Amino acid sequence: MSKTTETAKAKPSKSNAARKRAEVGQAKFGRDIFVEALEREDVEVIFAYPGGASMEIHQSLTASRIRTILPRHEQGGSFAAEGYARATGKAGVCMGTSGPGATNLVTAIADAYMDSCPLIAITGQVNQNMIGRGAFQETDIIGVTLPIVKHSYLITDINDIPRIVKEAFYIAQSGRPGPVVIDFPKNIQQAKAQPVWPTLEQVKKGLRGYTQPDLKADELALNEIMGLIEKAERPVLYCGGGIITSGAAAELKKFAETTNIPVTTTLMGVGGFPETHPLSMRWLGMHGAASANWAVNGEYEKRKSFNDPMVKLKDGADLLLAFGVRFDDRVTGKFEEFCKHGTIVHVDIDASELNKNRKAHLPVVGDIKDALKRLNAMLAKRPISKKHTPWLEQIAEWKKKAPFAYGVTPEIADSDHMKDHLKGHEEQCILQQMVIEALYDLTKGDAYITTGVGQHQMWAAQWYKYKFPRQFVSSLGLGSMGYGFPAALGVKVAHPDKQVIDIDGDGSFLMNIQELATAHVEKIAAKAIILNNQHLGMVVQWEDNFYAGNRGHTYLGNPDDRAQVYPDYVRVCNSFNVKCERVIYKKDLRAAIQRMLDSDEAYVLDVVVPYSEHVLPFIPAGKTVADMTWK
Repeated sequence: MSKTTETAKAKPSKSNAARKRAEVGQAKFGRDIFVEALEREDVEVIFAYPGGASMEIHQSLTASRIRTILPRHEQGGSFAAEGYARATGKAGVCMGTSGPGATNLVTAIADAYMDSCPLIAITGQVNQNMIGRGAFQETDIIGVTLPIVKHSYLITDINDIPRIVKEAFYIAQSGRPGPVVIDFPKNIQQAKAQPVWPTLEQVKKGLRGYTQPDLKADELALNEIMGLIEKAERPVLYCGGGIITSGAAAELKKFAETTNIPVTTTLMGVGGFPETHPLSMRWLGMHGAASANWAVNGEYEKRKSFNDPMVKLKDGADLLLAFGVRFDDRVTGKFEEFCKHGTIVHVDIDASELNKNRKAHLPVVGDIKDALKRLNAMLAKRPISKKHTPWLEQIAEWKKKAPFAYGVTPEIADSDHMKDHLKGHEEQCILQQMVIEALYDLTKGDAYITTGVGQHQMWAAQWYKYKFPRQFVSSLGLGSMGYGFPAALGVKVAHPDKQVIDIDGDGSFLMNIQELATAHVEKIAAKAIILNNQHLGMVVQWEDNFYAGNRGHTYLGNPDDRAQVYPDYVRVCNSFNVKCERVIYKKDLRAAIQRMLDSDEAYVLDVVVPYSEHVLPFIPAGKTVADMTWK
């Protein structure tokens, strides 16, 4: 070998060594370093409302490739960032100024924490020398948000900016995702330094103890799961948001089809398994499918009193495979009665969830996508011979017995809200379920759906069948009213070529109605259907069930003119230059929905519906499947 060849071979090693050294940039302001750090994380859009302590960053954003969307309220912007995150799996980014701007982000931060949504919430802060002195628009946002974040940073050194931003995105998006707050004092925004850009590997090494994203299920535990499946006669897959977060939908489908095990999901898991699949039992819980609740818990006689004994009619699951779920109380009801007679296997990446709400017979820490991949590999080597035919026949019988259903009763048609508008045409009454059913039909089940919180949220989950992950975007753990339309803006920004529709209630929609301006000015063609019953529908339902129908401030209309639809959403929307039409008669519904879908800009459909309709099935909070009203 010649000396020239030897020299040529030696050069790459020197180059590799040089590449391992951290990249050093040109000196610039802290605000510019911060924005460049966001660009390096491939941030496409930021929902940001400026103020005194954040305007420096906005100046830098004017020269950035990042799209800055100006919401009309910080809460609207942060919900939009959540919608973007939920639709993509990437961290959504929002920003507000110090003090009230920062506190207006708190609800979305809590929401993201509850629903394991990756969110970067940036807040401007007063100068360091004023922190703790009660300065104008000062709030200790780190202290305020401490219980509802995955992590938080107060930047105290300009040289830490590149590391902090990279860490923040890594923490927010890895393992069990969640919100990260970055509080950025104004004097550091205005300072100047030469940035040193760390690599992701360098950042990971500095995060001592943060090993959860690398956790994998124990091989012995997976073999034990296989053994339990082989013995089971009545297995059920109970799957949550972890399936969607980990990108395990394909693995779950393969696993369910190979084992022939029926699947039910939480609301967070909706879309993780196609709801049109023969093995799908849809979702379970307080307002979930009766068949799914029976399959997990067994079928019981309806109790007349919560204190009566539970009388079982048919057995439920003898094996519950709980994958990427947290046994939320809205799913389980009374914790100790949930799947009381079955063996529970709980696989989750967050060890703190194991045995927290419901004790598992086999708790397993690990990423669910990795676990399902390995289980599928095991199944390929040792196939399960059981087809669970009697069990699937029983589930089919339950589905036939208690499907989601609705009907216009005389009480509904004769309610004051309907009489005022139908005026003798009671047969033209539009029920909420009809609207969503028609929307599903006209969109062929392919639209992205967001919701506010209340009855409309449950009906949106019941009457639209979700086929793919991230299709259903809703505030589920926290239940934040006002979430639907801002979230739809975020989803539409993420998927501009898809139909994105917010199914909302008049109460929820009104809470962030100012974001109509954002939709129009930013040309975001998200749509909204308001199921307008002039009441806080879900609270009314509870009043009817538990308070003898006594109305405790749940009427949202004008008490001086109850026949009026108040507020007039058509006039309000038009004042924002957003198209809106009202529908009262069933004969006009489908054509109006189609006009909304055909619009190439933001559009609102205000549909007058009765307030006396209840969401069924219904299991009262903290109760059992023996207390379920399903028809």
